[in-house]
Amino acid sequence: MRRIGIMGGTFNPIHVGHLLLAEWALDGIALDEVWFIPAGMPYKKDAKELIAGIERFHMTDLAVKEHPHFKCLDLEIKREGYTYTYETLELLQQKYPEDTFFFIVGADCLFSIETWKYPDRILNCCTLIAALRGDADMQEMNRKKYQLEQKFTQGCQNKIILLPFVSMSISSTEIRRRVSRGQSIKYLVPDSVLAYVKEKGFYSEVSFEKVAESNEKGAGCEKI
Repeated sequence: MRRIGIMGGTFNPIHVGHLLLAEWALDGIALDEVWFIPAGMPYKKDAKELIAGIERFHMTDLAVKEHPHFKCLDLEIKREGYTYTYETLELLQQKYPEDTFFFIVGADCLFSIETWKYPDRILNCCTLIAALRGDADMQEMNRKKYQLEQKFTQGCQNKIILLPFVSMSISSTEIRRRVSRGQSIKYLVPDSVLAYVKEKGFYSEVSFEKVAESNEKGAGCEKI
């Protein structure tokens, strides 16, 4: 039986903060592997700056391929319509019934997960790993952890684990802004991702216009 960490998100683009969190969880929770799963069409995200799923998959794969315990899966970008976390976790649970899954998120997700699609089904499939920055209010976090476990896991404790993590202000949003302004993103993303972004011309003003045009043409085709 393997202990598998799951890192979800748009990875638009993946950056060193994502990789550091995965490494932190790998060590801190004694995981065997961490699987990165780029989202297809997340229903809670604005698609106007979201480049194609296959391109985000390629960037993520480039970022993790040299790590012996990381890998990238394309199952969400192949799925039609909106991407829901509960569907992905249930699929993984069905496909790998002998493995135990740990869904890795930022601590802020503890306060938004109740608005996600079927949070009870998410917590039924995995243990939630919430990464806490150094300035987090531990009393408040433990209170929220207890509330969620009582509400969604029939009082089962340790379905949510609070993982101390370093404070980092890196975000994909800021990386996209820096590229659009012609500023450097070196050391914010792996060198392989940096080279790919430059090669493809991602996140420039021109590329944003192309993404917006593509989204307009595809409007109304999403399936819930």
